[in-house]
Amino acid sequence: MQHLSRTELLRETLAGFRRQGHSIALVPTMGNLHTGHIHLVETARAHADIVVSTIFVNPMQFGKNEDLDSYPRTLELDKEKLAAAQCDVLFTPSVDEMYPTGHENNTVVSVPKVSQRYCGSSRPGHFDGVSTIVSKLFNIIQPDTALFGLKDYQQFLVIQKMVTDLCMPVALIGVPTQREASGLALSSRNGYLTADEKKIAVTLIETLRSSAQAIENGDTISAVETRANQRLITAGFKPDYFSVCQALTLNPATQEDTDLVILAAAYLGKTRLIDNIRVQRSVA
Repeated sequence: MQHLSRTELLRETLAGFRRQGHSIALVPTMGNLHTGHIHLVETARAHADIVVSTIFVNPMQFGKNEDLDSYPRTLELDKEKLAAAQCDVLFTPSVDEMYPTGHENNTVVSVPKVSQRYCGSSRPGHFDGVSTIVSKLFNIIQPDTALFGLKDYQQFLVIQKMVTDLCMPVALIGVPTQREASGLALSSRNGYLTADEKKIAVTLIETLRSSAQAIENGDTISAVETRANQRLITAGFKPDYFSVCQALTLNPATQEDTDLVILAAAYLGKTRLIDNIRVQRSVA
């Protein structure tokens, strides 16, 4: 595995692969890699000749009171995991490399509508930071394919709209959420949970699953959302949102909608967890 940190060298390396006729898949990450990230890399191998992974903790997508400084950075261990997964190229740019004039002065790529609710309203500026850095990585690497985990379902739709609106020649692949045996979605932030909190954390996916079943059984959306929020509070969470949405637009769902996604975010102690579940239902 080649490990590069300068844009110019990365472009030269990838140009060499392209001259040999190789296709390129990109797996962007912020490091502190877990099994879910490695699954993305392994999936990428089935879609391209060359797999590029990036590790960059992007300051532009963190709010003033969020965990930028304390976000776990485990580069040496991450490199071992990526090499074992047969990643071909690792790109680890510095903040100065990505934002030479400072991220506060960088051009912003802002995706309307789909980015505005849920995590968009709870974390102002977050999705502008995500879409801007992904746009920069797409321009630097020019991948044929890019893979993202669907745990961050809203993020995937934001990037999908950006790619469509800006005519980017990148095929996006959303990869299903990888989970622990308990059902808890794998996340770098799970490491913040205490042992007791981790036992409670599984209530989030359990609530999503029971809510999906209730919707399929004909319960009203408002009743499902109210019951879910109360269950999370009783378990010890502080809910941020628990919302039944139209799956392709993230507009609030109506009783007539059939293709749905339930999005959830909640604090457990100081840790903010997110998860989601797709729901298909029939309407009489």
